[in-house]
Amino acid sequence: MKSLLKLEEFALLICFSGIYFYYLEGSWSLFLLLFFVPDVSFLAYLVNPAIGAFFYNIMHHKGLIMLFLIIGHYFKIATMVDVSIIFLAHSCFDRLFGYGLKYLDSFEHTHLGWIGKSGGKNLSN
Repeated sequence: MKSLLKLEEFALLICFSGIYFYYLEGSWSLFLLLFFVPDVSFLAYLVNPAIGAFFYNIMHHKGLIMLFLIIGHYFKIATMVDVSIIFLAHSCFDRLFGYGLKYLDSFEHTHLGWIGKSGGKNLSN
């Protein structure tokens, strides 16, 4: 099942990148500049795991990003559409490598399972 999910995230990464570059005619420099911006939310983990998870999840939640994409499209805010597509591609990239949305207890505890040094833990949720 994990392989199928990774394949799906890879396909979505290619789709969102393709939309950005071919349909929106986006620039490589903007894509590279903004692609890892959602990971700045890691800094919130310096406060505590719950705050870190909250900010990480806001920056990586595909539903929220899609909402911004729809708002940007509806109001014809091209920059908002571009940033949303880039952030969606980033979220797919992260999930491709097992970095899912975070539980409040630990950075390693994601909706996709445990990552890093905690990778062998059994999830009961």
